[in-house]
Amino acid sequence: MSRSESNLEVALSFRDVSALRGGRTIWSQGTFDVPAGSVVAIIGANGSGKTTLVQMSLGLIPPASGTLRVFGLDPGDDNELIGYVPQHYAATVGEAVRGIDAVLLGQTGHRWGPARTTPEQLQAARRTLAESDAGGFADKRLCTLSGGQRQRIAIAEALVSGPRMLILDEPLASLDIGSQRDTVLLVDRLHRALGLTVIVVAHDLNPLLPILDSAIYLLDGHAHYAPIGQVVDDDLLTHLYGSPIRVVHTPQGELYMRSVF
Repeated sequence: MSRSESNLEVALSFRDVSALRGGRTIWSQGTFDVPAGSVVAIIGANGSGKTTLVQMSLGLIPPASGTLRVFGLDPGDDNELIGYVPQHYAATVGEAVRGIDAVLLGQTGHRWGPARTTPEQLQAARRTLAESDAGGFADKRLCTLSGGQRQRIAIAEALVSGPRMLILDEPLASLDIGSQRDTVLLVDRLHRALGLTVIVVAHDLNPLLPILDSAIYLLDGHAHYAPIGQVVDDDLLTHLYGSPIRVVHTPQGELYMRSVF
């Protein structure tokens, strides 16, 4: 199926999908649609299968059963539709790599052999760096940048080829509070400006709550999907994490999750 024939209204479609790891079913009965343009968290306890769900969406591993579609296509059929930022991004690049080099890899890294950079590719890389608030780091080596600065480079690399979906695996891990806020604001701005579907694997929902509209949650061996207002619930989150969670409503109408000791 060509991209023009793909379903542009549904970003991810799960029909009775199940996932295996080590020969064991880790979750099943995943049946839901994620609308295009959503900002969606993937949440669950450690070992519940969040990474497996992402890997299936990228076409890296097949579903154990059921049908999964990405913009109407089989996963992996057109991965240019997806920009992906792994959790340990900095560990996957060499110390000598500059910001501009990393973003150029987002355009040429899938090709075998030496790749000559065209002026158009260089222009696109610098433009995407600027859009990701990372233009000032283009010629700096990644090893000299802070975690928040490297995260902006990673997002630029994921977006340089113009995907319709951005998948971020724990993008706020190891960032200080200020860098977390800057990253969330950047993702929100890019989502709105580019019309992206954003999928975020997260342990701590609090920094992301202002921009989330829904969540995929892995609970009791099953995959569920619901609007974020239904997911941010004392009983559901307590069950999900196996620890008492209380949802606090601020006078401004905002939500905040906290552990109860």
